[in-house]
Amino acid sequence: MTSTTVTPKPAIHLSPITARSRSVAYKGPVYQKTAAGEVVAYVATSPAESTTAPVTSATGGSAVGTAASAGATPSVLAPANGAPTPQPELLVPGSIARYVNGYAAAPMNAPPSVQQVIWTANEIIGLPYIFGGGHGSFISPGYDCSGTVSFALHGGSLLSTPMDSSELESWGSHGAGRWIAVFGNAGHAYMDVAGLRLDTSAADDPSNQQGPRWRPLRVGNAGYTVRHPLGL
Repeated sequence: MTSTTVTPKPAIHLSPITARSRSVAYKGPVYQKTAAGEVVAYVATSPAESTTAPVTSATGGSAVGTAASAGATPSVLAPANGAPTPQPELLVPGSIARYVNGYAAAPMNAPPSVQQVIWTANEIIGLPYIFGGGHGSFISPGYDCSGTVSFALHGGSLLSTPMDSSELESWGSHGAGRWIAVFGNAGHAYMDVAGLRLDTSAADDPSNQQGPRWRPLRVGNAGYTVRHPLGL
């Protein structure tokens, strides 16, 4: 009787959606994709993100709509014209996105659409929280929670029109995906992408800064419906 050798199937990559540590420190190599499609070493030209900003509401808003109007010192990341601004398309080895000077570097192993979600989100990092921002149009001087998620997903060609947090509860497929997990309820929405969290809320983020930013993963995501784009 001959024996049959069964080749094990490769493990399916699953990005983490929770974390025990709130540290997003990264000291590894960072690269940049050029307009010609070449991948070259990245040299940082922007200072690190400011660590002082007022704490506003639990979902990233303030009593007057934007952190800036409440007298906050603008982040050094905030675009001067108050609108989405293209940023370098950063890359790092492996399958986990990394935090680099306030922005996210996309993992080289991620699908192109996931990389584009990350690079698109980088365009609005540092803009103020504006209630309803990003809903009437993807282009806005500021964004709320679901406007931020919608803007990033649209950049990856995964969403055609902006959605509010309740609509995101029934968007896409059930549960967390391999690369993307969108969390939504009636009052808030945020998204984990390849191991980093895109959120207007500073919950579980020691920076306490509000508005669209990349943050550590939360220690738990209770109270939210979890969805993901089909295939991702």
